[in-house]
Amino acid sequence: MSDTPWTPERGADVLVETAADHPIVLFDGVCHLCHHTVRFILPRDRSARFRFAPLQSEPGRALLRRHGRDPDAIDAVVLIDAEGLHEKSSATLRVVRQLSGAWPLLALFLWVPAGLRDVFYDFVARHRYRWFGRSEQCSLPLPEWRDRFLA
Repeated sequence: MSDTPWTPERGADVLVETAADHPIVLFDGVCHLCHHTVRFILPRDRSARFRFAPLQSEPGRALLRRHGRDPDAIDAVVLIDAEGLHEKSSATLRVVRQLSGAWPLLALFLWVPAGLRDVFYDFVARHRYRWFGRSEQCSLPLPEWRDRFLA
């Protein structure tokens, strides 16, 4: 990660520098499914490659604006890496491709057109609060993972 931490004054520039070496996963910070997904990724990312930030956070919103996206119009998982911004199933599959264990095999689904993959993604996303619940505020990461979070 860049030696200089993110600050509102530096804006998204430092985050774009970070994403080149440490892809950034933006997630819905009040969604229980999203929170558990991040907690699933963390121990399987043995090289501590990924960084995380809630979509609702200052760094998350700054990154979305930097990539020409309206931060109020995004409610999907987003991955920002050296290749740019990816969302929905493309983001998810690009993340699992870099995890330990057999999880990278799921990246074979990247060969399926995104429109078809995202039908399933959108169905789950539409019902995630009802099925998995939501919090009024973003959860704090465990102390051993705090350095992996931008917000």
